[in-house]
Amino acid sequence: MKKKIFLLGLISFFGVMKAQRVQKGEAQINAGVGFSNGWGMPVYAGVDYGIHNDITIGIEGSYSTEKYTGDIKGSWFGIGINGNYHFNSLFKIPNKWDIYAGVTLAYNSFSYKYNGSDYDYFGGESSGVGFAGQAGARYYFTDHFGVNVEFGGGTVASGGKGGITYKF
Repeated sequence: MKKKIFLLGLISFFGVMKAQRVQKGEAQINAGVGFSNGWGMPVYAGVDYGIHNDITIGIEGSYSTEKYTGDIKGSWFGIGINGNYHFNSLFKIPNKWDIYAGVTLAYNSFSYKYNGSDYDYFGGESSGVGFAGQAGARYYFTDHFGVNVEFGGGTVASGGKGGITYKF
């Protein structure tokens, strides 16, 4: 019972703190896990930098591996740059929330191994550069820590992802 009361108090304390999204000149790191269809469970990490109170640019990397039937194992790596517009000012959203959408330009590399040797499952068209859109949200518990969720994007975790955010 004491643990429940402590946890409820901790959540209430974080809820009344003045948390704030990234502003111009500030940076944040994001890390977590993604979900995708048939690509395993991607992990990702990235950095965003505020170039305007409503605009960030960033870089992100993701990686996933999956073992399929037989001796086939797939590995995926993606790295991309992104730009996001944050809707807080436009829609008067409280700054402990961060609602955004944007685009990503990413390079994704897909490779397969069959019995320990390279196996080209896609006939040479498995890697490349492309654009994709994303939309997401963050909730800041404190001035520095928050959680994030995003759908879309241009890297291996493009089905969606969720994780933690630390603002510098």
